[in-house]
Amino acid sequence: MLVSAKIVEAFNAQIGHELGASHQYLAIASYFDNEDLSELAAFFFRQADEERDHAMKFVRFLLEADGQVRIPEIAAPKNEFGTAVEAVQASLDWEKEVTQQIYDLVALSQAENNYIAQRFLDWFVTEQLEEVSTMSTLLGIVKRAGEGNLLYVEDYLSRHGIAADGE
Repeated sequence: MLVSAKIVEAFNAQIGHELGASHQYLAIASYFDNEDLSELAAFFFRQADEERDHAMKFVRFLLEADGQVRIPEIAAPKNEFGTAVEAVQASLDWEKEVTQQIYDLVALSQAENNYIAQRFLDWFVTEQLEEVSTMSTLLGIVKRAGEGNLLYVEDYLSRHGIAADGE
């Protein structure tokens, strides 16, 4: 096996975190869809797909490294939001938390001198910069527009977009 049991356990936990994020983004997308804000809904539906893809990267890595994949239990997402700001703020907070999770995985890989795991995680470190930046930008736009002017956010996203996939 190319990774230790400790790394396998930590990566399996991260699979759960990424799938949990996917579920949370589905809930946020549904919130925006119920509010008839189709561009915000589409953004978060794409984000949900991306988070699932991140989980699959960890799955494939573990399988290639001869690690045992164990999908952890995933808590139910928050389904109720009072405002668009609350929903987007939750997304930004989540991305900051995931960034720390990735940092912890990097630290574990470094402590074990596991260069294969470190190189794999390099992509995630860069990805988290994009994720936090994107959510921060979106939160700023939503706050500037205000709850009564979310159609301006819809218009902005339809014209300029903010890529949920880092593109």
